[in-house]
Amino acid sequence: MKESISIIGSGPSALFLAAFLDVEKFDVTIYEKNKTAGRKFLVAGKGGFNLTHSEDISKLIERYTPSDFLEKSLLSFTNDDFRNWLKKIGIPTYIGSSKRVYPEEGIKPITVLNTILNHLKEKGVVIKYEHSFSGWNTENNLIINDEIIISDYTVFSLGGGSWKITGSDGNWLETFQEKGVNTLLFEASNCAFKVDWKPNFIKENEGNPLKNIEISCSEKKQKGEAVITKFGLEGNAIYGLSPQIRAQLKTHKKAIIFIDFKPTITLENVITKVKNSKFKNTTQILKKELKLSGSQIDLLKIHLSKEAYLDVEILSKNIKKLPLEITSLGVLDEAISTVGGIEIEAVDSNFQLHKIANQFCIGEMLNYDAPTGGYLLQACASLGVYLAKHLNKIE
Repeated sequence: MKESISIIGSGPSALFLAAFLDVEKFDVTIYEKNKTAGRKFLVAGKGGFNLTHSEDISKLIERYTPSDFLEKSLLSFTNDDFRNWLKKIGIPTYIGSSKRVYPEEGIKPITVLNTILNHLKEKGVVIKYEHSFSGWNTENNLIINDEIIISDYTVFSLGGGSWKITGSDGNWLETFQEKGVNTLLFEASNCAFKVDWKPNFIKENEGNPLKNIEISCSEKKQKGEAVITKFGLEGNAIYGLSPQIRAQLKTHKKAIIFIDFKPTITLENVITKVKNSKFKNTTQILKKELKLSGSQIDLLKIHLSKEAYLDVEILSKNIKKLPLEITSLGVLDEAISTVGGIEIEAVDSNFQLHKIANQFCIGEMLNYDAPTGGYLLQACASLGVYLAKHLNKIE
């Protein structure tokens, strides 16, 4: 007789778990509180559908915080494994110039999701919509839609605390706290970061990108692009520094980041270019010799005194390492992802809750951090597949 597995939630980690479970061994049912599955999966596709990242798996693992928590899962189902599996079910992919992995041109996020859902249907996985988890009875059986659900194994994939419109509202946190599971409040990650811009600067530069830069915080560096907003800064060049910025904000109530406007050349080369320029006007030198944008030059001007701006050594040092103060995180619900939720010490090496036997947690509801660019989805996929392999091996 088959054993039963109840999966609570239908986000990416849940879908990959179901896709890799042995349906000859298990009856698999997904309980989803919305009318449709994978709504956050579709939201992730709106800004360019990064399925994963193509970099070497050893480097990919280092992108996560803490990296050792996810290492075995990522090695069990790598970025190459992810691409191969997608191809197998009919979703070919390609590597973009940024080394991010996308579905081939013309394949929309809804097509990827429907292909996965059709694969689950063919396997015999049952999805029950408009079924909400509200807690446990005294025997640790699930309560769903006020009914008791008895399962041999339960897997929670309830998501984090952002994008509530998708159903990932984090309201489950209190339910787990009451059960005695160690949890943390949700915090924004991969979000906007507040900078108290001077009015004249933001009036002229709101919406402008800072391209081909490198931002550092607490010795961590991230190359990419950032966008100047009325609130502060957004973009992949700062998203990857979320853990370091949050840590400084907690300790000092502010965080200092440093922007390198010319990460591909040394300080000495910057000084040489400025000193040897045929142009006399400093702003012209920055535009013509260093190809700095108007917004980059304006940032230097609001940070430096007139005397410092005209001093080659001081100016060059700030081109390579301009300090900028972050005063807060962006709005939680608008963050691309969150940290917090289930403390990683609350689960064992196979993501089973210490407090409740045969019940597991995977995906963004666990307290790890990942940058954008395919890493978020890869982590969810790897966690789901790893747990499926573990459950398949249980005698």
